[in-house]
Amino acid sequence: MTRIKAYLTYLLRFLKIIYLIDKIRFYLHRIRYHKKNINFKKNNPDFVLPPDYLLYESFRLDYEKYCLSGLATAKWLKTIFEKYIELQNVKILDWGCGPARIVRHFPNVLGDNKFFATDYNSETIQWCQKNIKEVEFNHNSIEAKLPYDDNYFDIIYGLSIFTHLSERKHYEWAKELLRILKRQGIFVFSTQGKIYLPKLTPKEQKQFKEGMLVVRSSEYEGHRVFSSFQPSEFIWKLFENEEIVEHIEPPATYENPYPQDLWIVRKISRSQ
Repeated sequence: MTRIKAYLTYLLRFLKIIYLIDKIRFYLHRIRYHKKNINFKKNNPDFVLPPDYLLYESFRLDYEKYCLSGLATAKWLKTIFEKYIELQNVKILDWGCGPARIVRHFPNVLGDNKFFATDYNSETIQWCQKNIKEVEFNHNSIEAKLPYDDNYFDIIYGLSIFTHLSERKHYEWAKELLRILKRQGIFVFSTQGKIYLPKLTPKEQKQFKEGMLVVRSSEYEGHRVFSSFQPSEFIWKLFENEEIVEHIEPPATYENPYPQDLWIVRKISRSQ
């Protein structure tokens, strides 16, 4: 009993330290981007922005980057989607939408389609529901359970979401997302692939090269401080009953030295 109490005391102190570090980092970001953000608000008075901490927590505290990168990503995803799906009267789900950085642009970029988004952060979803009226938002938990019917969506995408989940949650969420995806629909998602090997310890590199998921454990599964790295063998196994139609491994650039891999999976199974 004494040992358990000591462990819990240690864990609580550790979590408090993480929380404190995160808060310090947040305020440093506010200082760093303050002038730039003031100018953006002045030049874009009608652009509705999420609260600073929600933006920092999910992306970075840079208003201009939030706006422009969200629009650019929405346009880029359109080019991916239209390779496999005719974009007319389709239902599209943003899995792990955060403060709507991408999905808020889809009504203008993709036109006459239906847009949905879900996230486990209740404050984020409350803000989205209040401010982004063209999208239907849902609050989910970290558990793989969504309120949508079987075979409901034509397209589901999730960028940098699997990268914050445990191995068990990879399988649970893959099953749930395939359940709500129509047969012949596509699931687009990103992972931390082999370009991340230099960031791993020798032990983690060995595990990765053997085709096993690498998870850096944390108490905050789903949060950005929880990190997972996915070798391609693991993804092929995860979706072994579906068709992986494309796997993109972007090269490193000066601006983005660690780009995430992109996967496009077509649902072909009848079991979901």
